[in-house]
Parts: sequence; structure tokens; C-alpha cells
Amino acid sequence: MKAMVLAAGYGKRLRPLTDRIPKPLVPIGGKPMIERHLEKLSAAGFTEVVINLGHLGALIPDALGDGKRWGLSLSYSDEGPEPLETGGGLAKALPLLGNDVFLVVNGDVWCDLDFSTIPKSMPEGDLALLYLVRQPEWRERGDFSLQNERVRETDNPHLLYSGIALYDPAILEGAKVEKFSIVPRLRKAIQSDRVGGRLHPGNWDDVGTPERLHALQNQFGA
Repeated sequence: MKAMVLAAGYGKRLRPLTDRIPKPLVPIGGKPMIERHLEKLSAAGFTEVVINLGHLGALIPDALGDGKRWGLSLSYSDEGPEPLETGGGLAKALPLLGNDVFLVVNGDVWCDLDFSTIPKSMPEGDLALLYLVRQPEWRERGDFSLQNERVRETDNPHLLYSGIALYDPAILEGAKVEKFSIVPRLRKAIQSDRVGGRLHPGNWDDVGTPERLHALQNQFGA
């Protein structure tokens, strides 16, 4: 199975820091967040990883190289100065990802999920498997609910999408390489009961504000 690390976004909520460094390269615990993901992917047996590039994108391959130091083969999908959002980014990277189910990891989240526990396949007919986390105090509303390991949309959801998921390329059927979000396609798949889910009970943060970044750096080191 191949993996894709999403690293093209602006990281606007961390400005001015992210005016000079892509958010996935921001260090926590002495390493850029994206490096921690690569270490975990390698430890879990992944060998081929695609990374999309956008805002300050040239700095990422400069920092990571070809991936050999982690036993990985890294490929880069350059979206140019205007990131294509999740859907467009995945559509552009599909030639590198192939025709099989692939793992997607947001490069700018802090999470202690053991990637070796992620299944290498999904039930026939499913288009996605989302890893969800409990709604943190700083979030007013959740994204989804989980019922018998199936993702549901409810009136009062208490779980957040963690930024870690398996996708079948079929979820992008007919998609063009243009700026669009994967969310409408994901919601349509949920309505058709084609999305599984797992709850991650451990540590997770989207590192969405300077205050939360500083709190993590104080806990684990800058």
C-alpha cells in the first residue's frame, strides 16, 4: 500500500510563522511534524510515499530529500503556488498513487496513532475508512458520529476527522485536476453507507493556533 502525506496548505492560522516555513516543517519534540509521520510510516512497513507541495513547497523536498534516510521512496506532487485542496490534490497525485487503496495523512497534525494498526484493505464496496478523534474543548462542533465502525452524519456529532484515512481511488471517479474539496464526495459516500470509521483514543491535535503549538512544544520540546 502507498501513502500520501498532505503538505500543500498555507497554515494561515499559524502566521507569521508559516509565512516563512510550511506548517508540516514546524518542529515539535525536536523534529518537523512531517518527519515524525515518515518515521511512523517506515516503521509500519510502508515504502512508497507521495507528498503534495503547494505553499513554500520547494522547502519540503529540500528538507526531506528522496526519503532514503527513513527507508522510503518519496515522490512529490507539485500543485504550484495555489494549493488544490484535498480533492484536487488527491486527483493530481493519482498517477503516482496507482489503482489500489492508499493511506492519506495530513502532514500538519500531531497524532500518536500507531500506523502499523491501520488495515491494508477495506471491505468490498467501501470508499473510505476515516480515523476519528473525540471532539476537543476548543472545537464547538464535531464532524461525524460513529456507529458500529460506520461513519454517520447526525444532528449532534461529537467526533472529529483526524486527517488520517484510507481511500479507494474510486471516490475520485470523474474528478478533474482542479481546486476542490473531497468533503462533498465523502459525505455522499457516507450517505450510501460506504465509509467505515475507527476511533483513535490517544493524543491528537491539529496544531491550529500558535497557543496550541506552543503548548505542544512546551510538553514535548520545540
